[in-house]
Amino acid sequence: MKMHFSIPLSEELLEKFGGRYVLYSVYLEGFLFCKVRYSQLHRWNEQLRRVFGRGIPSFPPKFYLAMTKSMADERRANLEQYLQNVSIDPSITNSEVFISFFRKLQQDTFKIQTQRAFLDVYLPDGRYLRIDVQTSDTAERVLEVVSYKIELSRELIGYFSLFLIQDHNNGELSVLKKLAEFELPYVSLRSMKEPSCKIGIRKWYMDPSLDKMLVDCRTAVNLLYMQVVQEIEKKWLRPSDGQMQKLQIFQKAPNKMKFLELVQEVQHYGYIQLDPCSCDYPEVGCTAAIHVGNNEISCCIKLPSNQIKEVSFKINRVRCWQVTFLGSVTGQGLDQFLELRFEYNDSDTWRWIVFNTKQAFLLSSCLKKIISEQLMTATKSDQEMIELPQPDKAKKASIHPSQIFHSGFKSRKKITTSRSNEDDCVFEKISEEDL
Repeated sequence: MKMHFSIPLSEELLEKFGGRYVLYSVYLEGFLFCKVRYSQLHRWNEQLRRVFGRGIPSFPPKFYLAMTKSMADERRANLEQYLQNVSIDPSITNSEVFISFFRKLQQDTFKIQTQRAFLDVYLPDGRYLRIDVQTSDTAERVLEVVSYKIELSRELIGYFSLFLIQDHNNGELSVLKKLAEFELPYVSLRSMKEPSCKIGIRKWYMDPSLDKMLVDCRTAVNLLYMQVVQEIEKKWLRPSDGQMQKLQIFQKAPNKMKFLELVQEVQHYGYIQLDPCSCDYPEVGCTAAIHVGNNEISCCIKLPSNQIKEVSFKINRVRCWQVTFLGSVTGQGLDQFLELRFEYNDSDTWRWIVFNTKQAFLLSSCLKKIISEQLMTATKSDQEMIELPQPDKAKKASIHPSQIFHSGFKSRKKITTSRSNEDDCVFEKISEEDL
């Protein structure tokens, strides 16, 4: 599936010796990731083609005349689509030509040179590991170092990931984004404008039944246990009084396995909670507390009349979804507002449902993760195909015991700018390499 690359804005800059060029702001998961020129992307595309051949998506062509405003907007949109399409293939995103390109861009954008540094990676219980890293180390590399230090089995690293997390003054916690494997955690953390941000390790799967894959590893059990205790303290999970009493008994024992077995009965166990946001379901003007996991988006919706409505949107009834930038371009950059809308089969009627949330890309990542886990389950079911004899034929028929739903990701932007100049011609003189 496509990565959440977007280019919501660009800026026109002067060359040292005359001429002008365009610098594109590339966002990943809704946060500024790097800035890049067309010429840099063009050379990189040629490198990719030399390594991977014709499988690389088509690259937006050069222009040999000054671009109009509509041409510039079209190029920006096409470059965004190119980045999304080129990131579909894991063999490309895992390659050195991909990783080294974005490593340099991310470092150059935030003016951080490669050097030795210390990075604090937080465990769910509030403790942290101080890791000796290079500023150019990727999230994949940092996660490997953390896993080694805490003695997490290498076979289980894929069930966990690094996240950017924000602690609020009121004691609440927000998960801002999952770090991409090729992303530089040290640089990403330094680039954050939000205060009290940190990097933490958390489990990264949406199907609670996958817990069974971790029970033989003491470190993995400890990580799950710490995360659940944290989520109860933050009121992401709300056990009943009876459940809470039993959980406290297992905490005091301590019996972490019994604790984890019991907590699976608590509503929203294994889900990711988003910050409260506005939505238009079942009517405009509602607010929602969102939990996503276990093949659903579970919402506690407050209506304009102050009535409370519990709603579960099942993923197998979602046809598609898209993330939209709604904001304004100012002198400081992008004043960002996000929405996620999905097309849902509600009582046999298809309708669009909209959430206005800064965590729209995180929600989209969770939906993609759910879909990928469903695909893995379907693949495994296909391999374990049940063969039953047909009643009136001697031949056997293959029966698939489960069906799988497939969805895609769409991205569109609505950016209102503060610019008052409506001239059609945007650039008078362009640096030739950026044409």
